[in-house]
Amino acid sequence: MAIYESGEDYLETILVLHKRNDIVRSIDVASELGFSKPSVSRAMSILKKDGYIYMDEKGHITLSEKGQHAAESIYDRHNNISKFLMEILGVSEENALKDACRIEHDLSNETYGKICEALVNK
Repeated sequence: MAIYESGEDYLETILVLHKRNDIVRSIDVASELGFSKPSVSRAMSILKKDGYIYMDEKGHITLSEKGQHAAESIYDRHNNISKFLMEILGVSEENALKDACRIEHDLSNETYGKICEALVNK
């Protein structure tokens, strides 16, 4: 099943929180994204059902192998697009980070590949 933009955002957030805190709970995701607890709870249920995350009896969230792969992919896209916007185009960090969040989901693989090439060849 294809994952949508919001699911990618949740997975990326779980990955970032796990790197930062090791333990991730729904409340942490809600706080990080500024979403309501019920919205995050619903999203976690969907991600769990689709095999992207595991949730233990204490409510700790971990990424499955499938979820880890998806989260790392979108995280890498975000970082590389941000870097491209700042280093190649001269966009401010604040705007580059916000814009990368919007761009990362819709960018074709071809265009993303060219962005990566531009970063390597700079």
